[in-house]
Amino acid sequence: MKKVIANNRKAFHDYFIEDKFEAGLVLVGTEIKSIRKGSVQFKDAYVDIVNNEAYIVGMHIAPYEFGNRFNHDELRDRKLLLHKLEIKKLSKSVQQKGYTIVPLSLYLSEGKAKMEIALAKGKANYDKRQTLKEKDAKREIEKALKNKY
Repeated sequence: MKKVIANNRKAFHDYFIEDKFEAGLVLVGTEIKSIRKGSVQFKDAYVDIVNNEAYIVGMHIAPYEFGNRFNHDELRDRKLLLHKLEIKKLSKSVQQKGYTIVPLSLYLSEGKAKMEIALAKGKANYDKRQTLKEKDAKREIEKALKNKY
C-alpha cells in the first residue's frame, strides 16, 4: 500500500517525462518523522549523479518540531538507493543534451520512504502552451459529454 506524501505537479508542466524509476532514500531519524507529517517540498529539486551515486538536491524537509539538537539540515543532499545499472542508464542519458532527472512523487511504502524519479526532457514555452490547450480542450469535451447525459 502506498501513501503519497508529496507530488511534483510542476514536473509534468515543465518536462516531457521519458522513463520512471523508484528509489529509496537514505534519511536520518528526524527526517522520516517530518516526512510522515507531510512537511516536504520539491520546488527546485533535481537528481544529481556523483561518483556513480545518485543524490536528490534541493528537496526541502522541514525540521521536526520535537527534534531539539538532533534535528537535520533542511536542504541537505540525500542519497538515493538505486541499482547500479539504473544509475548507469540515468548517467548516460543525462550526458545527452536536454535531459535531466526530476523527482515526481514521495510516498511511504510498507513504512519506508520511496521516491519516484523520472528521466525528463525540458519543454519549450510553445510546448507548454500546446499542453495547456490540449488540457482545456479535453476538459471542455468532458464537460459537454457530462451535460449531454
